[in-house]
Amino acid sequence: MQRDAYRKLLEWKKQPVRKPLIIQGARQVGKTWLMKEFGHNEFRQTAYFNFESTRELHDIFRRGYDPRKILSALNILAGFVINPAETLISRFT
Repeated sequence: MQRDAYRKLLEWKKQPVRKPLIIQGARQVGKTWLMKEFGHNEFRQTAYFNFESTRELHDIFRRGYDPRKILSALNILAGFVINPAETLISRFT
């Protein structure tokens, strides 16, 4: 099961123009582990954001959906510069 999900993530990564990807599933089945493992193995860096423990994330998206402003705010929260070509942005709600 995990290998199949990982294979699908690799297929998503190979797309020349990728849309955001949402991984849904029951609690405690390995979604977070899968994303962290995928990010570690397939990207230069992973920016992992937890909406439950970081209330500032909610404010970022309430201000609008300007990608440049969102990315700038996420850079600050991540503590490093997010390069869209080399960084997997993963979130938990």
